[in-house]
Parts: sequence; structure tokens; C-alpha cells
Amino acid sequence: MPENKRPFKRLSGNKSNTKSQTIEDRIKDFILRNSKNGYYTKISTISYKFEIPNDKTWEIVGGLLIDGTIESVHDEFTGEMKLCEEGKTYLILNLEQQRRRQKSQEFNIGKKRKSKK
Repeated sequence: MPENKRPFKRLSGNKSNTKSQTIEDRIKDFILRNSKNGYYTKISTISYKFEIPNDKTWEIVGGLLIDGTIESVHDEFTGEMKLCEEGKTYLILNLEQQRRRQKSQEFNIGKKRKSKK
């Protein structure tokens, strides 16, 4: 074997070095990441994305709410619970309102352009 090359090392058999996150940690990270990006996380999204039963989802979310890591609000139209990082409720709410306004303005502009043609 040439001196400048290393022997091939197989990593797939050594699973003890890599620690996988628990489902609770993955859900917590998902909610916090969405919050940092300015979005709420709906309960239904969690059970769908992580492919876990609804009961398990509520159990995990309940634990996170008790820890004080996340907080919840309810959607004003559907009543569904939405989650975000502690202290970011109003920030995300304002961002949602801005996005809705911008979307409706873009829709109205597009409607005006179509009617002129």
C-alpha cells in the first residue's frame, strides 16, 4: 500500500459512537427551528411528519409545555393548537399578519392586471 494513502475504514458497523436523538428531542428541535424561522408548528403537522400516533404527540407536547420550553396558541380560524418557542408568540403572530397582508396585496395586484387585459 502506498505510504500517502490510508486504509479504507468502514464506519457503518460502528453504531455505538453515534447517539441518535429521541423522538422528543427531534420534535422539540423541529418546533424551535420553525420558531426561529418565524412560523408556528401545528399539532397535526407533528404527528404527520414524525409518523407517530396522535396520543403520543399530545403526550410529548404536554411534556414540552410543562418544561416551559415551548408555548401554545390556538388558530383563530380552525381552533387547532399551534406551538412556538417560549416568548415568541407575538413576534410570530405579527409575522403571520404581515405575510397575510402581503399575500392579499399581491392577489389584488394580480387581479387588477388580469382585468385590464
